[in-house]
Amino acid sequence: MRERRPFDLESYVRRTRTGPCFICEFLKGNPDYHHHRLYQDDLAVAFLARAPNREGRHLVQALGYTLVVPREHREQVTYDFTLAEYLHLQTVVYHVAEALRQELPTERVSILSLGSDEGNSHVHWHVVSLPPGVPYDEQQFRFLMAECGVVELAEQEMLDIAARLQERLRSVP
Repeated sequence: MRERRPFDLESYVRRTRTGPCFICEFLKGNPDYHHHRLYQDDLAVAFLARAPNREGRHLVQALGYTLVVPREHREQVTYDFTLAEYLHLQTVVYHVAEALRQELPTERVSILSLGSDEGNSHVHWHVVSLPPGVPYDEQQFRFLMAECGVVELAEQEMLDIAARLQERLRSVP
């Protein structure tokens, strides 16, 4: 397991509560909100979650930490979707989870939807691989909390992980 370092949670909260929707900005192609896209179709996009750091480096909560999002800005995890749309998004979530499990050392995959009307309101699903060897008291939701630390990755590491996951996701219907 990689060493975790502190994360500036206060700046993150301020940015999510006062800045534009980071998902919409990413989908519009704003270079300030660049993420490594893993999969896309007419309804859904999957990308590696990260926070920018120094040039060419990224802060991540876990290797391969992926967000699955609808292309349109929608805020309710079920209400804003038809059943067919929701099931399609969950199919993408399933395939992302399987890609993570197959490509990264994984003890367990966690899937959850977070967000708030006050920040990060664009509905999204977190798909996260828990690596083997994480002590029990650092697992489950604690593992996903940025305030418990993040891992710093070089751009090339992100590109390598993205390429491996993209290859696995090429067969998503």
